[in-house]
Amino acid sequence: MKKEEEIKQELSSSDIDFIRVLEDLIDVLIANGTIRLTDLPPQALAKLNQRKHKRNRLHNPLDLMNNDDDFLI
Repeated sequence: MKKEEEIKQELSSSDIDFIRVLEDLIDVLIANGTIRLTDLPPQALAKLNQRKHKRNRLHNPLDLMNNDDDFLI
């Protein structure tokens, strides 16, 4: 039987993958109109937006404009 620490590490690793699955699922549900962004609690929406912003910065390292303002010019 595996040690408790090994099991905790495996769960932690799978949590990271599962979070990404949940993010993708939320995106699909929004895209097909099953849910709306306004259906989500404000705290959940804020966390999703933070993760999307960070992921976008990772894919676009030359982010010359600060997108923290959440509005279009």
